[in-house]
Amino acid sequence: MDLSSYLRLSVTKLSRDIGVRFYRDMECMERTERYIAAELSAFGLPVTTQPFRFEGRTYHNVIAELPGADPTAGILIVGAHYDTVRTTPGADDNASGIAGLLGLAKGLAGKQLGRTVRFVAFALEEPPVYRSRNMASYHYAKSLREKQERIQGMICLEMIGYFTDREGSQHYPLPFMNLKFPKVGNYIALVGNRTSRQFTESVADGFRKATDLPFVTLNAPAIVVGIDFSDHWSFGKFNYQAFMVTDTAFYRN
Repeated sequence: MDLSSYLRLSVTKLSRDIGVRFYRDMECMERTERYIAAELSAFGLPVTTQPFRFEGRTYHNVIAELPGADPTAGILIVGAHYDTVRTTPGADDNASGIAGLLGLAKGLAGKQLGRTVRFVAFALEEPPVYRSRNMASYHYAKSLREKQERIQGMICLEMIGYFTDREGSQHYPLPFMNLKFPKVGNYIALVGNRTSRQFTESVADGFRKATDLPFVTLNAPAIVVGIDFSDHWSFGKFNYQAFMVTDTAFYRN
């Protein structure tokens, strides 16, 4: 199966076959966890889970690792959340991100990379845990700090599936940004805080060499609404460099 077909299959499985993945619906949450773990295992990657508690229920982050040739080079984290709000099956938010996570794992499995890459599917990101210490990614980032693991950086995949060529389809949080950035929502954005600028630009350089897909980068303070609206926020709280890959969410879709 080619990558395009696999990505479509993954989004369909999550958003149509499983559907709404609201944190209180434990059956759907557990089905999603099992699906992600099974896919990662099928690629030949060792899979573990990290349990944590919220409102009397136990949730699990799903973790797969591709060991690198140089154990001193640090670990690159690629993460995406798999829950949704109660009102949507979340094809874009965030089945698209999980599909991207699985697609990357599928494409890299069996390859020898310089540094270790760890793929992490986060159980809870949406309200009521949103931007709090109850986020699944906060639990995971905290565990990395406690173990004193050497983390190169974290790439968050948050809504990457919505593109349009309609003129005027792209919006921004601040008026002056319309002068600098495209007015058509047919690109991807790499977005993070100011302290993650160097990490963002280093990944952007590799992205630029590997594909002709249009993209922009933005590293800005939290006053820019949306700049830290996903799991990279958690990693920033522990002083890890992190940024979000996104279709810009509500500024487009």
